Amino acid sequence: MKLHTLVLSLRQFRTWHRWMGISVALFLFFTAGTGVLLGWKKNVDTLQPPMQAGTSASADQWKSFQVIIRNADRAMDSVRAPRTSLDRLDARIDKGIVKVIYSNYWEVQVDGLTGRALSVAKRHADWIEHVHDGSLISDGFKLMYTTYLGAGLLVLSVTGFWLWYGPRRVRVAKSSRRE
Repeated sequence: MKLHTLVLSLRQFRTWHRWMGISVALFLFFTAGTGVLLGWKKNVDTLQPPMQAGTSASADQWKSFQVIIRNADRAMDSVRAPRTSLDRLDARIDKGIVKVIYSNYWEVQVDGLTGRALSVAKRHADWIEHVHDGSLISDGFKLMYTTYLGAGLLVLSVTGFWLWYGPRRVRVAKSSRRE
């Protein structure tokens, strides 16, 4: 590669690296910040409510899911938490509980055997996860966001390597021209 072509290539890569870095930085800030919070979610009760213990780890003695959901709805009403549609049930047989998780990021932990509500709490880790992966806005945005972030990091890696390696090639080319 000629020296002039090599120098022009380095300038072009520096420009790409700078603009890609600026545009990806904001997304990386949100992804890294929420990633740190998600890494700590099991250790911080504010992010994810602590798991309660039920009275029986034998699921064949448990109340039906309909009874558990009805009792969870009553528990949500008793603490005046806003109740929306049911998102999912998370049965923890080894702990003896069922987590009834609502789409507005609230959960009720219910004892599987007695059907009694053990705790009602907000699940901050769920909405933080939706910010982290971009799905808080929409699934289409999530796809664009993760594609742009991944492609941006690949471009930054390639251009960063060339910005590190290219000047060494220039020095070698200049020294060989002098000889």
